[in-house]
Amino acid sequence: MFTLHYPHWPPGLGKSLALPRESVYANLAASAARVSERSAIDYYGSQISYAALKLAVDALAGFLQRRCGVARGDRVLLCVQNSPQFVIGYYAILRADAVVVPVNTMNRTEELRYYVEDSDASVAIVGQEALFAQFAPLLGKKALRHVIVAACSDYLRAETDLPVPDFVLAPRQKSGHARAVAWSEAMSAGCAPGAHRAVPDDLAVMPYTSGTTGKPKGCMHTHATVQATAGTALKWRGAPQDSVVLSALPMFHVTGMQSCMNGPICAGATMAVLSRWDRDCAALQIERARATSWSAITTMLVDFLANPKLAQYDLSSLEAIGGGGAAMPEAVARKFEETIGLPYIEGYGLSETMGPTHINPVHRPKRQCAGIPIYNTDARVLDLESFRECGPHQVGEIVVRGPQVFTGYWKQPQATAEAFLEHDGKRFFRTGDIGYYDEEGYFFITDRLKRMINASGFKVWPAEVESLLYAHPAIQEACVVGMRDSYRGESVKAVIVLRPESKGKVAAADITQWARERMAAFKVPRVVEFVAELPKTGTGKILWRTLQDAENRRG
Repeated sequence: MFTLHYPHWPPGLGKSLALPRESVYANLAASAARVSERSAIDYYGSQISYAALKLAVDALAGFLQRRCGVARGDRVLLCVQNSPQFVIGYYAILRADAVVVPVNTMNRTEELRYYVEDSDASVAIVGQEALFAQFAPLLGKKALRHVIVAACSDYLRAETDLPVPDFVLAPRQKSGHARAVAWSEAMSAGCAPGAHRAVPDDLAVMPYTSGTTGKPKGCMHTHATVQATAGTALKWRGAPQDSVVLSALPMFHVTGMQSCMNGPICAGATMAVLSRWDRDCAALQIERARATSWSAITTMLVDFLANPKLAQYDLSSLEAIGGGGAAMPEAVARKFEETIGLPYIEGYGLSETMGPTHINPVHRPKRQCAGIPIYNTDARVLDLESFRECGPHQVGEIVVRGPQVFTGYWKQPQATAEAFLEHDGKRFFRTGDIGYYDEEGYFFITDRLKRMINASGFKVWPAEVESLLYAHPAIQEACVVGMRDSYRGESVKAVIVLRPESKGKVAAADITQWARERMAAFKVPRVVEFVAELPKTGTGKILWRTLQDAENRRG
């Protein structure tokens, strides 16, 4: 065993942190009591105080319990864009002692069907823009009994000249479905919630991730594992309690969930919420809301820095900016620091760890680096073959243990068992990422054991895309790989063998259009390549690594 030292640990922070032994909802209740009149949400200039936020959460929790029959431990789907309704819906589900199943709003009907059926959800909270196009076919099918439909415009209560997305401006519409209830009806029903009974080890949130099986898996997170990283980023940065956080990352993803919602609520900070990324709107909200903190991914910053009007905005309130998901290119990080005057603080984490396991020290960050393990977290590097512990600069698989690590995959005992290993007498989670640490304890990611594509911060699991592509009547075989993309980091490429009768009759554009109608936009292959055959093992298994290596050499 090699003893890791962290000579550049953030000044004033202990190596361990006392974590709350209360529910995640208790954070909101505490902030509402402490800073009741402070603005919790700034939604395109419309303000919602902490007191008003808690009242809304409690009202919706009562409706979920009294009218929808939601009981302790039930899973409730949350499919809403960043908005007050996402925040209220999330905390109302927790207040009702139930489990949040956050779902990407870009998913299509068949993808959503899987989440509904796998999680055994009988209730969903959805944005009206998603309901009519994608959710309507699922109503009344199997277990989905109740759907609450949210119109973002319900919370636009102040005049604004900000560039607000059209779907946010859209007026409330009637669903025309007996099982769908308007958000406004639920909020005005006057249903008081029962006693809050959730305890730290109860399930709280179940984000879905995937792997080589092609089917997404629910990551079981308890109130305790969520609490472990809820306040991490702001504490790590030494941010004051009156911080204003630009909340532009998707809150359905654990990074946005923790850094843009749960963290600010824990601290009693203000969330300046954007429903959709817009570089001018982001700059205007930094200026007007006096945002002090911003979590962003590479594609956001590339677009932000490319804005020809950037110099017109007052960005002087910003004190810290960081993020993760993929290493920030050296040139982009340098340009950002030169333009904004702040370093980009990179971190590292996964859905299974509810956000960060590593963050760079604010006072001494390294570029294209995951950072050092945060408080209460033990990270090691193990040799890929012998599983012996590696020393500095020796490459192996990164494994972690800490209070933020999930309890397992929903209804997947074998996958859960394979995700952990015993080392040094302790149970570690296998991240599936390959890397090393240097002599100062900074970790660097160099490759992946898991088969995954990172497209603009969205994780794309090739086996899942392949599974969907095989439904196309012209496709005989398909293999999905990642291709380098100067803007998105990576994009999806499909290498396809057509059925004999379809050769010469189906074009690449036909496959792309077909996929666009059936899967989330970030999963759709940007490039389709037709080949006569795919490389395979002697047993007939497609050698995806061979194709990926060839694509890497080409890029």
